[in-house]
Amino acid sequence: MVEFAEVLVPIEQEGTKAVVRNWLKHPGESVALDDPLVEIETDKVTQEISAPAAGILEDILMVSGMDATPGAVLGRIRLKGAAANTENSHETRSLAPGGTTGTGDRFSPAVRSAGVKYGIDPAHVVGTGTGGRVTRADMDAAFETKQRTRSDQATSSVQIPDAPKPGTIARDEVSLGSRKITHTPMRLSIARHMLESATTAPHVTAIFEADFTAVIKHREKSKAVFAADGVNLSYTAYIIAACVVAMRAVPEINSRWHDDYLEVFDDINIGVGMALSDKGLIVPVIRQAQALSLSAIAARLQDLTDRGRAGGLTNADMRDGTFTISNHGVSGSLVAAPIIINQPQSAILGVGKLEKRVIVREVGGLDTIQIRPMAYVSLTIDHRALDAHQTNAWLTRFVEALENWHG
Repeated sequence: MVEFAEVLVPIEQEGTKAVVRNWLKHPGESVALDDPLVEIETDKVTQEISAPAAGILEDILMVSGMDATPGAVLGRIRLKGAAANTENSHETRSLAPGGTTGTGDRFSPAVRSAGVKYGIDPAHVVGTGTGGRVTRADMDAAFETKQRTRSDQATSSVQIPDAPKPGTIARDEVSLGSRKITHTPMRLSIARHMLESATTAPHVTAIFEADFTAVIKHREKSKAVFAADGVNLSYTAYIIAACVVAMRAVPEINSRWHDDYLEVFDDINIGVGMALSDKGLIVPVIRQAQALSLSAIAARLQDLTDRGRAGGLTNADMRDGTFTISNHGVSGSLVAAPIIINQPQSAILGVGKLEKRVIVREVGGLDTIQIRPMAYVSLTIDHRALDAHQTNAWLTRFVEALENWHG
């Protein structure tokens, strides 16, 4: 009879590195089937891993901060009715921060997590808890003591400078205040991905200007109808639809570079960059956009946005993108160049701030000065895969689709 159920890291992680973020249950606690057990974090999403069976959480094998490779065992659940481990009838067994058992068995997950974070072995810390057990507060205090010791050692090693010579001007040493912010797993993974893209693909950016007059008129006329169906008609929905039109004219933009060929995709799967405050950036994907109406695009976009803000997106929501939009103008920038390509794609669209500008338009053979809602749009390409004529042709068709929007 199987006495234990293993809690596993999902196999499908889209090749990204996952890190254990937080355990929601403690060893010895009862868990029901599908109870949230532990959170893991990738560069794209924080994901809850649920209990695969009901029982008692017996072991935590991977504590906060540990790398979680696909298929790795996070912990074990003793199934209901299974006998408890006779060697640990009062305490459950878990790995210490270094991944070893033994003396680390008596430490709680919070203590082991602090050990990983601070680089301190809990076995060397004097505990103030019941029976001399080490608590998280003890680990925090040990870390503060460690930091103070380092500071004192650094201070004692500083030599007093010689007094300034006559005729010279003494300058006060300026102490630069600073603070350290530990990188999150998401931030580190984004950094690696951006560096890889910048060093892999030669980036070239072309910038056009788009008049949003026709889009604004159509949106003002249509948004109440969309709202009646519970759909918010955003400008991004129009941008996605215009991308589809441009892809039909220049399909090579929707591609991936390989050393011996260019892979051009039939499906247009458009990812939309979404900032998570200062936590990082995620890119949920609207699949098969070429088969969607403006209404369907707006509905899918709203669903992804709502779930993204609520932390409800999964890896499946961010897989298989073939092209990406960076709507950086929502935070105020007019132009961003180059925008780093979301590898292994061949191009990324940037959309700047929409604002009223004075422009010249010919009317009846005469030049006129008009005020129009304008935005700079850029296409950054992998120059291995694409050239200027394809880039400019795509942007030309994209701008035409926006400026001549009729619904």
